[in-house]
Amino acid sequence: MTTIPAARSEQRHAPVDGLSAHSTALRHHAERLRASAAARTRQGQEAEAFRHGVETLAVRCVAAADGQTRSATHLEAYERPR
Repeated sequence: MTTIPAARSEQRHAPVDGLSAHSTALRHHAERLRASAAARTRQGQEAEAFRHGVETLAVRCVAAADGQTRSATHLEAYERPR
């Protein structure tokens, strides 16, 4: 019978840290997208369509970041020693 060694502490938290870092990066991207779209001075139907598209993308980034944060939270709870 083979025993599997316990994961090292730093290896055990790597997935949680990765999810958290990616979540933070996505939130930062959403902020940058919104700031960039707001800085555009053009007016008109095409400009509004562009800003709407950018806002839609920013919302999707935040939704993905929220999902990754939830996943990291669940994974961290699962990894805690009992």
